[in-house]
Amino acid sequence: MYPNILKKIIEDFQKLPGIGEKTAERLALHLITQSEDDDLIRFSDHLKRLKTEIKFCPICHMITDQDVCDICQNPARDKKLLMVVSDAKDVFIMEKMNTYHGLYHVLGGVVDFSRGITDKDLNIDTLSSRIKDFDELIIATNGTVEGEMTAKYLKSLYGEHITVTRLAYGLPVGADLKYADELTLSKAVENRQKY
Repeated sequence: MYPNILKKIIEDFQKLPGIGEKTAERLALHLITQSEDDDLIRFSDHLKRLKTEIKFCPICHMITDQDVCDICQNPARDKKLLMVVSDAKDVFIMEKMNTYHGLYHVLGGVVDFSRGITDKDLNIDTLSSRIKDFDELIIATNGTVEGEMTAKYLKSLYGEHITVTRLAYGLPVGADLKYADELTLSKAVENRQKY
């Protein structure tokens, strides 16, 4: 029914998280029927630039468009606090609440044996090389089975060398950080406990 290129765009939108068939159709049809030509060209250019301009910070693995991300370069950050998160979305969420001022380390996922993800697939080697520079390691993985397994693994690696804390549970078990409100996240960071 749809022209081939429109079908492909609908399929592309459906690959995004939270986008079902109807929403994908609505977005694709909006682009072709409602968008100005310049807006559509600019949008496609931005998508292309995502792959060419965005890279990972060699220090913390946060996404950036610079050689080293803004957070790692910021001299005002607390250089003795390191928060470990599973992915870059978690850093953006933490930064929005504006109460944590330490540094980050992005693991690039969590240990998930059911999907074949082990510690070897995560950014743990670079974490190990950084750990000596910090007084406290804050583990901020989600309260899922996989997040807890990853937290326990990190504690077993570093617990004898550094103070290891875990976000306090104001966060519901099994919840993703992206669904928590800023106050809950703020309290979770403030009330973290030794792990």
